[in-house]
Amino acid sequence: MKHKLSSEFIFQLFALLIVIIIVHAIYVGVIRPSANAQLQQQIEQQLAGKGYVPERTLAVVLRDYEQETCFILLFWALAIMGYKGRLVLQEQTINRRRLLDIPDGTSVLPQDAREYSRSLEALPVREQGFLLPRTLLSGLQRFASTGSIQAVSNTIKEQCELESDRLDSELSMVRYIAWAIPSIGFIGTVRGIGDALGQAYKAVEGDITGVTISLGVAFNSTFVALVLSIIIMFCLHQLQLSQERLVMDCQRYADQRLLRHLAVH
Repeated sequence: MKHKLSSEFIFQLFALLIVIIIVHAIYVGVIRPSANAQLQQQIEQQLAGKGYVPERTLAVVLRDYEQETCFILLFWALAIMGYKGRLVLQEQTINRRRLLDIPDGTSVLPQDAREYSRSLEALPVREQGFLLPRTLLSGLQRFASTGSIQAVSNTIKEQCELESDRLDSELSMVRYIAWAIPSIGFIGTVRGIGDALGQAYKAVEGDITGVTISLGVAFNSTFVALVLSIIIMFCLHQLQLSQERLVMDCQRYADQRLLRHLAVH
């Protein structure tokens, strides 16, 4: 478990660094130069007094630092969810295997539990850490020590509940990112409105280009942040759904392949 946590932390750290480098390179090399050129052209046409209406191109909408930060957080959250989704898929594959070879109609007594545990203990170390093998092995060990079917049932239920709580707590960083992105968008809104108010004297003199650009920053940052937060929340709910299905499938597997075969005498 410690190795899993450390490897996941290293993955998250490197994913963040890679996302920062790639997104910033795209902004510096493509988005901001294109947006600045378009804004300069719009300012020149506005000053020419031809009644020009500025266009909101994609580069102009995405050009500011708040939007760049939001995209960095978006792709980092997607990388984290992709990593956890891959682990869920790996655990779901083991649910389709026959980990306990108990023929139909066979009764498993407490003294037989050790024999059936050997197939689980023979799994690779990595697979032994999956939810289903851990749950089945804990159930068999509890049955061997107590001889109580109710105790086995409680053990299986406790293992599944603990795993559900663990999976839910490990998504706290993604939830924080989903909260932080709209907040960063609102920061851009406040900054843009503040800049627009600071240039209000120019608007009184007839030059409204600075005010319009600042208001564009205000509304563009909020727009982008809200769209990205919708994407994150959709992916987060899909991941949570798959994790909940994993836990329920594990409990169903244990009930059908283990509990119904147990017998006290």
